[in-house]
Amino acid sequence: MALKTDIAKVIAWEEGTARPTFRQAERIAAFFHIPFGYLFLPEPPQEQLPIPDLRRQDGAPRDGFSPDVMDLLRDVMFQHDWYRDFLRDHGAEPRSFVGRFDMRTPVEAVAADIRAVVGLAADQPVNGGWEQHLTSLFERCEEAGIWVMRSGYVGSNTHRTLSVSEFRGFAIADRIAPLIFINGRDAKAAQFFTLAHELAHLWLGASGVSDPFSIRDGEGRDDQESVDVERRCNAIAAEVLVPRAQFLAAWTDRLGLERNAELLAYRFKVSRVVIARRALDFGKIGRDEYGAFFDRERQAWQIEARSERESGGGDFYRVSRVRNGKRFTRAVVNSAMSGNLLFSDAGALLHMKPTVVRKMYERLQPEP
Repeated sequence: MALKTDIAKVIAWEEGTARPTFRQAERIAAFFHIPFGYLFLPEPPQEQLPIPDLRRQDGAPRDGFSPDVMDLLRDVMFQHDWYRDFLRDHGAEPRSFVGRFDMRTPVEAVAADIRAVVGLAADQPVNGGWEQHLTSLFERCEEAGIWVMRSGYVGSNTHRTLSVSEFRGFAIADRIAPLIFINGRDAKAAQFFTLAHELAHLWLGASGVSDPFSIRDGEGRDDQESVDVERRCNAIAAEVLVPRAQFLAAWTDRLGLERNAELLAYRFKVSRVVIARRALDFGKIGRDEYGAFFDRERQAWQIEARSERESGGGDFYRVSRVRNGKRFTRAVVNSAMSGNLLFSDAGALLHMKPTVVRKMYERLQPEP
């Protein structure tokens, strides 16, 4: 919705010489995505984040979130509260892997446990395309009791997109309903690492909003604890996706970084940056070479992500299951069909019209 008004009126409102009408105030609140009551406060309130903000920018914590991300966090917390109650009412047991390890646990031990719980063998061959592999990982996580959501916008509003420059994912380390959210606006190759990074957050019992690629070596004089958590999650994620032994066996020194990155990224189904990072970790390349390679790859991700977005949205029902999580979607739809949840409430939880909830139920039924 465009907010059209005379600039002189806006200046008068700011100076206090005039006031907007009630209708104009409603439109202003809607346009800026803020609660209507905020307009009557002497100064904007300091909102408490539902989970820690672990992102960095130029070595320091970032300054808050946009209204889009704040609304996303509120919405996901609303969904999480409902699903947690649903699981408890149906006798769900706490997931023992949440918070199983701490920062003193060796990276290899945490990564091995993640692979065991999610069902990823260290030498397991990877077939299919990027999206197919990512979908397979989502399904494995859901089977292990990890709720995975992926979306590139707030709710069902495709005009309120989520910027990758603001965040790539977040985790809620709840033992009843552990949740991972992946920013669907990101390139597929980057989403793999973000998923593994957020899995590490669950295993360490550390909730938070992340941008795994914003953590650089040498940073962290301020808020050292948050930086240490992010670095450890990055190290665990790299070991989950590209185990040390398999990497060293596959790397060929004479081929150099570019060729090794190309071959091993395809083999392990990870981004070329992950391969480069492993090469840095094990002394195959220097820090300057890694930094230059990372900057080039980040530019390529932006092009790739834009191309994927322009290719179309796909089937609504499939996209909705990915956006909300398959098991959560099924829980909401079945509750509505059984009469335990109003269709209007089910629609609000799934960001769809109440009349579509029944169609979603039909789509979720196995074919005869």
